[in-house]
Amino acid sequence: MGFRLPLARRKVEPVSHTSIFSRLVWLAIGLSVLLVVGLWALTDQTIRAATDASIKEAVDVDLAGLVDIYASGGADELEQRIGDRLAIRTAGRSQPHYLLTDGAGTPITGDLRTWPDLDPKVSELGEVRVLDDVSVLARATQLGPDLRLVVAYEAGQADPLLTRVAWVFLAGGTLFVLLIGLFGRHAARGLQLRIGQINAAFRNPETVPTVATPGPARRGDEIDELADHSARALERVSRLLEAYRETSDQVAHEIRTPLMHLDQRLVKALAEPLPNTVSARLVEARAEIRRIVGMLESLLDIASSKARRGDRHGLAPVNLSEMASRICNLYADSAEESDHRFEWHIAPDVWIDGEESQLSRLITNLLDNAFKYVPGGGAITLTLEPGPVLTVADDGPGVPEAQREQIFERFFRGDMSQSDSNGSGLGLALAKAIAERHGLTIALIAADSGATFRIERGDG
Repeated sequence: MGFRLPLARRKVEPVSHTSIFSRLVWLAIGLSVLLVVGLWALTDQTIRAATDASIKEAVDVDLAGLVDIYASGGADELEQRIGDRLAIRTAGRSQPHYLLTDGAGTPITGDLRTWPDLDPKVSELGEVRVLDDVSVLARATQLGPDLRLVVAYEAGQADPLLTRVAWVFLAGGTLFVLLIGLFGRHAARGLQLRIGQINAAFRNPETVPTVATPGPARRGDEIDELADHSARALERVSRLLEAYRETSDQVAHEIRTPLMHLDQRLVKALAEPLPNTVSARLVEARAEIRRIVGMLESLLDIASSKARRGDRHGLAPVNLSEMASRICNLYADSAEESDHRFEWHIAPDVWIDGEESQLSRLITNLLDNAFKYVPGGGAITLTLEPGPVLTVADDGPGVPEAQREQIFERFFRGDMSQSDSNGSGLGLALAKAIAERHGLTIALIAADSGATFRIERGDG
């Protein structure tokens, strides 16, 4: 049985990248153009080479015939035969040209007006221009002490054929390239849709079910195999996540419930008349219970955020500016009571795709951390800029250099926390997990005084 990954039932956010299939289509078109141009160049050179060989052979044969005529009939017979040949013009063939001169170069007969730049003593062959810049292939020879002969044939007889061949390649090549492009685009579109279905399944595993595909619907190629592996991988991940959620919920319930029952019993015990020392111990016990429950919830939130890192499902546009303003207004009252100077500078309309409750907890964790460790009279500043870039800075004692890489670890409580027994060392660890869940990075940056935490969009 195979598996198919159908398209998501809801709109999937497009991924900004250049499709490999588009690049393959353009590569195929480019190679087709090179192939057509290469075949045309080869054909053109072949025709030119064959034509040149044919003209050279015609020159040599004609010259040999005229030499024989001179040898048997003399100069007068040669002059008469040259005149006869000039009188005959055969259509569709390379036209011959002749020049017979005496030893001083004075023309005796022929249609060439001047002697070309060829040495008759060595029967030199070459391409020259005569008769108003007509290109000819000519051979000159010395018939006697006072007699020289040039036989030339026009070299451009193949030009019309080469032009027709070029137009044929242009028209046929254009059609060929268009067919390659259309076929490649059609094939690439099919592959792109099939790969897109697999990508959509990974981007939204909860909205893209994995279903069995009937045998006739399968192509049996590598993409079907990839779809099968992807489907099974998604099923395994889904089962693991479901098992994790069930286990986490069960563990949380099994621990939270008895703790809350114990807290209720302590409340009832405090309602009874007790010595002051006993009441104080019971109050401390209740605080410890609340701390343990809070720590448990934070651990579950950290694990959940880490498990969903890079998962875009469930994210929605959040107006970070409005949310940060609401939180800052709430903390303003607490700042007056704790004698802190609290300021905020928030750029308008800063949006991010995320979970509003988690982003709110991210900001409150950083503010809680600042208010907790900055002594009364200290200053705390929250800044939000487009990007988004969120900064929480204070002028408190800061973080020692040796601890700056450890403060985001779970249960780490540095020197600043030694006087505080209520913290669990999970606030910054949770803030980092939430930031990474939303594709953000959080870092403690260098500052002249105090601690400055910056949250901004990550590279990946």
